Amino acid sequence: MLWKLLYQLHVYYFPFNVFRYITFRTIYATVTALFISLLLGPWLIGKLRKYRMAQVIREDGPSSHFKKKGTPTMGGILIILSVLFSTLLWANLADSLVWVAMLALLGYGAIGFWDDYLKVRLGNPKGIGAKRKFFFQLSLALLLGFFLYEKLGIHSTDLLVPFFKRISPHLGLFYIPFALTVIVGSSNAVNLTDGMDGLAIVPATICFATYATISYLVGHARFAQYLKIFYVPGAGEVAVFCGALVGASLGFLWFNSYPAQMFMGDTGSLALGGALGTVALITKHELLLAIVGGIFVVETLSVILQVGYFKLTGGGRVFRMAPIHHHFEQKGLPEPKIIVRFWIISLVFALIALSTLKLR
Repeated sequence: MLWKLLYQLHVYYFPFNVFRYITFRTIYATVTALFISLLLGPWLIGKLRKYRMAQVIREDGPSSHFKKKGTPTMGGILIILSVLFSTLLWANLADSLVWVAMLALLGYGAIGFWDDYLKVRLGNPKGIGAKRKFFFQLSLALLLGFFLYEKLGIHSTDLLVPFFKRISPHLGLFYIPFALTVIVGSSNAVNLTDGMDGLAIVPATICFATYATISYLVGHARFAQYLKIFYVPGAGEVAVFCGALVGASLGFLWFNSYPAQMFMGDTGSLALGGALGTVALITKHELLLAIVGGIFVVETLSVILQVGYFKLTGGGRVFRMAPIHHHFEQKGLPEPKIIVRFWIISLVFALIALSTLKLR
């Protein structure tokens, strides 16, 4: 914990007192993670190429993506390493909520790593298989859900409803399946969105920047009381973790922007989604995730609609191809244009989500 060592110097030089502030440490966690990812990125790309960890392209995917065959995957390793190192330096590790968030990132990253490894080694896009992957996702989410159920105390099973001040349904034991839905759903939603160079990483960055703000507010008793949101002791430190994710994601984007030098793979997408769902639960803004991560919701719904309609009609399609970003690609829109427009929409969703804090 570098920040503690630096803070102790304030008795000799008062400006070192700034290291006790969460906002200051969140900024430096962001910068540190960004620097680490930029430093390690070329090295990791070289290693992935050396060991032939290349992306396996789905045969049923867009034909334009076949040219991406051979691009290194498993770039999520870069994000995870940068976040963990930066968080360990700048967060208060006495706060168990920080460890829960890191466990979600590392745990879902491990599931994704296993899946990516089998895809590369076996040359099979199915990896570990949907059922086995879903089982491990549920198991980890169950562990995280039970811990948060015990940790968050009196408000652990109450929900804040965006735009409404006096509506806070109490879930009771239904909180556990609800937590499973949030974490696993978020993890898979980010995974579905990760289909173009930089498409998933920027909305994820925006989501974590938004939840960094929310984490700070719910962890601050006065702000929580003023905004009439749940006060969650210790949640402020999760802002440092979110800041590290913002920095690491921007660093990864440096190498993942079109045309990508590497892909995050399931290693990154499952890790980002799992961490995002967990942070939403920690901050007691679970339902707001549907707005903050609106792009992920739209992508997931497009797949559900496509599959459902296909089965009901015996072969009919709502979109030319799902997820929906492939639909626009099939209509002839250039990949960079689709990506940037989705980024813009994601930013609008985040601004709407932040506005609900005051509108409640």
